[in-house]
Amino acid sequence: MLNDIKTDAQTRMGKSIDALKHNLTRLRTGRASTALVEHIKVPAYGSEMPLNQVATISLGDARSIIITPFDKSHVGPIEKALLSSDVGITPTTAGTVIRLNMPPLTEERRRELAKHVSHEGEDAKIAIRNVRRDAMQKVKDLLKEKQISEDDERRTEDEIQKLTDRFVKDVDSVVKAKEEELMAL
Repeated sequence: MLNDIKTDAQTRMGKSIDALKHNLTRLRTGRASTALVEHIKVPAYGSEMPLNQVATISLGDARSIIITPFDKSHVGPIEKALLSSDVGITPTTAGTVIRLNMPPLTEERRRELAKHVSHEGEDAKIAIRNVRRDAMQKVKDLLKEKQISEDDERRTEDEIQKLTDRFVKDVDSVVKAKEEELMAL
């Protein structure tokens, strides 16, 4: 029972870290990454589809992304989707190949992105603390129902707190690494 609560908390905290990492991969640094455009929806085959399902996305070099549609008729819709997206880069088309060239980041933009990264980190920490709160409440409920002793409650709460501290440190290290990557470019 208590192990289930701890395991559930650990799993949910791990998912918060994964979500943070996923959100940070979408963040545009000066370096090209296919994760910047994979999620963009393109009207194709009668519905909205992710870009990675209608085209091959690859890196040309450190500062360019190359998109090659599977079907030539999708070049126009892909261009429109890229222009209307939040990526902020104008695509250049040569025949059936679409290229996105990443401009270098200004110092001011790097600072803005670093603030955004730390904000994402704070959101992840809040999610982790909410998981801790839920787990602690479940333990307190078990104590109220007299299914566990007070010693078990204290021990489990200490373990949940240690788990929380570990995941918060993980968030700090992920955020620090991303900020260093941003400022180093």
